[in-house]
Amino acid sequence: MHHSRRLVLILVLTFLVAACGRSAALNLTPTDLTTPAVTSPTPVTPAILWAVGDVATCRSQNDDAVAAFLAGQTGTIALLGDVVYERGTVEEFRNCFDPILGPLKERIRPTVGNHEYGSRDAEPYFDYFGAAAGLPGQGWYSYELGAWHIVVLNSNCKAAGGCGPESPQYQWLKQDLAAHPSLCTLAYWHHPRWSSGEHGNFESMQPVWELLYQQSVDVVLNGHDHNYERFQPLDAVGRPDPEHGIIEFVVGTGGRSLRPLGDPLPVSATGSDDTYGVLQLELYPDRFTWRFVPVSRSDYQDQGSARCH
Repeated sequence: MHHSRRLVLILVLTFLVAACGRSAALNLTPTDLTTPAVTSPTPVTPAILWAVGDVATCRSQNDDAVAAFLAGQTGTIALLGDVVYERGTVEEFRNCFDPILGPLKERIRPTVGNHEYGSRDAEPYFDYFGAAAGLPGQGWYSYELGAWHIVVLNSNCKAAGGCGPESPQYQWLKQDLAAHPSLCTLAYWHHPRWSSGEHGNFESMQPVWELLYQQSVDVVLNGHDHNYERFQPLDAVGRPDPEHGIIEFVVGTGGRSLRPLGDPLPVSATGSDDTYGVLQLELYPDRFTWRFVPVSRSDYQDQGSARCH
């Protein structure tokens, strides 16, 4: 009897210990069941670049509309040459440019046009913009905008000491691009290498265009012809190259006047010769979008996107 009671007691204790072990094994806290949280990537905010050339004049109010529009936007402003008419004098900067675009001066990164050289050595232009215009007598420089490397050149080749491979500007450009191996690069100057407009193709910038293509530059911006035009991605000699070509925009729609487009070049993608406006570029780390924004009454639209290469 005594042994029977002892056996029963041992069995009860064994059962209780086993039950407690199972309970402990199943008693998991919420922390034990939690998996690592999955967070959504933070949206990338693009850098904004507004581009337009052939702008300020005392002979029109179209430039006022362009300036008023830009004043209501945020972002950097690339002025694509011929920033003030007719000869880029001190008086024209004071009376025609400064009243409408002077308040935006800190946002402006200009390139020099041919009309600025209506004054000796474009001195009023370099004096007005100071270091933002590059060194006097040169006019080329570069800067960073978001993840993009931006190069500004002087297409007044004679005044700049040449645009060919042996010129100081070309050698500087070659070194600058080598020192800034960015995935995304943009360049701008005044005279377009390719154009269906009044002045046509500007062959003096061919060596520069070839170098930019070799270095995988993505975008080129120009003015000079008073119209808007976008080209297909082009290779070193102006043939379509959808994968690695440079997209060129001509944006001479800043207010001075508009002039007719001729027969479009076979590689021209779109154009307008009756609309004042500006080009907006949204620059992402690996791509960009573009949108031409009319500031006069117009139904014309051009917008799109492309990846850097």
